[in-house]
Amino acid sequence: MEKALPLIPAKRYFTIGEVGDLCGVKPHVLRYWEQEFTQLRPMKRRGNRRYYQHHEVLMIRRIRDLLYDQGFTISGARNKMQELLQAERDKKRSGEVALDGVEVIEVANSDVDTLEDDVPEASTTGIADRLFFLRRELFEIRDLLSLAH
Repeated sequence: MEKALPLIPAKRYFTIGEVGDLCGVKPHVLRYWEQEFTQLRPMKRRGNRRYYQHHEVLMIRRIRDLLYDQGFTISGARNKMQELLQAERDKKRSGEVALDGVEVIEVANSDVDTLEDDVPEASTTGIADRLFFLRRELFEIRDLLSLAH
């Protein structure tokens, strides 16, 4: 019987080692998938360290499911991911909310206070980059809030 994957903690950023543990794959596999799946673009900081966000962990779990559980080839999984992402974009454009792959996470008040501690050092990032990531996070929050209604 297949081992269940652990719950994704309420953190803003995850290291490649943490993502490997959360998704049941080794870091070198994640780096390879990054080359094969253009949708997978973790943030990189000093020394090319990768930092993944919650939606990227969900994407990796989806890729893992396609490859390991459903038996897709890399090419087939890439095509399937393109189809899934296009379907989600179409739903957003038409005002629908996509529920597939969304997990509800319980967050304790003490965890909310520590979220800021998880932000990677941003000293080398320009204002435009910070605004881009802030905008992306705000859209994610909006999408999550729309699910609650």
